[in-house]
Amino acid sequence: MNELGFMLKKFISFFVHPFGIVFSLFIIGFYLLYKKKYLYAKVVLSSAFGIFMLFSYPPFSNFLVKNLEDKYPKYDYKHDIKYIHVLGSGHNTDKSQPLSSQVFSTRLLEGIVIHNKIQGSKIILTGYEGSTDISNAQMSANLAIELGVKEENLIVNGAPKDTKEEAIFTKSILAENENFVLVTSATHMSRSMKLFKSLGLNPIPAPTDFHKREFIGYFRAPNIGSLEKSHIAMHEYIGMLWAKIRG
Repeated sequence: MNELGFMLKKFISFFVHPFGIVFSLFIIGFYLLYKKKYLYAKVVLSSAFGIFMLFSYPPFSNFLVKNLEDKYPKYDYKHDIKYIHVLGSGHNTDKSQPLSSQVFSTRLLEGIVIHNKIQGSKIILTGYEGSTDISNAQMSANLAIELGVKEENLIVNGAPKDTKEEAIFTKSILAENENFVLVTSATHMSRSMKLFKSLGLNPIPAPTDFHKREFIGYFRAPNIGSLEKSHIAMHEYIGMLWAKIRG
């Protein structure tokens, strides 16, 4: 992906996510106050506060993620398949932390669990370096080796920057119409499956990193954790909408 285009996509995406929307509305609202347009300022600032409270409200954020995560059940561990593709996630390179803390992913753990149940299988690891000096794919590989996976059973590519580039790489490895296990976060699985299938691939979903919780009533106070869940869900909804727009 073109570097400028990638950065532009990241920049624009900030302003269509919950925090970005609220932040933008507050900036506009304070600007209107500065211009002494008090009625408009009240409307905009009230909207910002209302949106912030809505996305921070546990039942609402749970509804957003549950609608995504209920589309694919957990993997049944019954397939005899050669390749397991674990999509990239976040990481840091803080040497004061153990490796298990530097890789922010339950995706890798699920991939290793599946790998251990299928003799002769290989794990495909993808993901670029982000703001660090080492790719997420390589960080995941380092942790996988520490957890007992043999290096020869890992296929590592730190170049892909998004899910489409990850899918293209996996397509270059697989035989035509070959099945493989796709491991990613449950919220991300629906968009990933559509993208992989659009490229003619045959993924078997293995969702992990679930965020949904059992419903325990509407009388719940807003909290930052729920705002983060809303952010994760909206990222996927926006991604699916963008994919439809692009065809």
